[in-house]
Amino acid sequence: MKVAILAGGLGTRLSEETELKPKPMVEIGGYPILWHIMKIYSAYGYNDFVILTGYKSHVIKDFFVNYYQRYSDITIDMVHNSVQVHKTRHEPWTVTMLYTGQDTMTGGRIKRAQEYLGKEPFMLTYGDGVSDINIPALLESHKASGKTVTMTAVKPLGRFGALRLDGEDNITSFMEKPQGDGAWINGGFFVCEPEVFDFIPKGDNVIFERAPLENLASSGKLHAYKHTGFWRPMDTLRDKNDLTALWKEGKAPWKIWK
Repeated sequence: MKVAILAGGLGTRLSEETELKPKPMVEIGGYPILWHIMKIYSAYGYNDFVILTGYKSHVIKDFFVNYYQRYSDITIDMVHNSVQVHKTRHEPWTVTMLYTGQDTMTGGRIKRAQEYLGKEPFMLTYGDGVSDINIPALLESHKASGKTVTMTAVKPLGRFGALRLDGEDNITSFMEKPQGDGAWINGGFFVCEPEVFDFIPKGDNVIFERAPLENLASSGKLHAYKHTGFWRPMDTLRDKNDLTALWKEGKAPWKIWK
């Protein structure tokens, strides 16, 4: 089963990093978050990826084209213009990179990939969020539902510390980053049947999270897989720093690979 990853947005809320690179290439612990996401799927044996690029797509393409040299030991003979590779690090991946437009919205990007994805079920996620999600359990939930699309539902952490005050304005309790208001939200990590393309009209301005998902829901064809474990998006510099700290401390819950 193929895995499509939306990797073409501007990432304006992370402009400290994304002026020079697309958001999925912002690094956590020396590796792009896109790499981390792919490793999650690969840990369960899903290694056929379709990357839907846009903004600064060449950065993503250059990363994979030069992957072997970037993570290998090499000797460069500048006299004879040759490169000798000594120790390689490789991944069992097939990576198709599609340029889906500079300013195309999520639905438009997915629609442009129909030629590569539209003949069999596929998985889909965003290129800026990591999780310890159990992919086989997600797929089993989707299969049992009989729906066209399964969306992973998550409960995000609150953005700020929560405190309680007594009648005299004394703080009686404090919790840093508690769970939010309890509502389930879209956490990505979708499973889609080919029929999903029937709900996505042509056009680069189509937002997948608007009419396509809304119409799937109203038609009774949208299923939720509730994930109560770790899930974290990388929307801001603070998010990036938090994820990097977890990685450096060896406490990254999404690192489910060996």
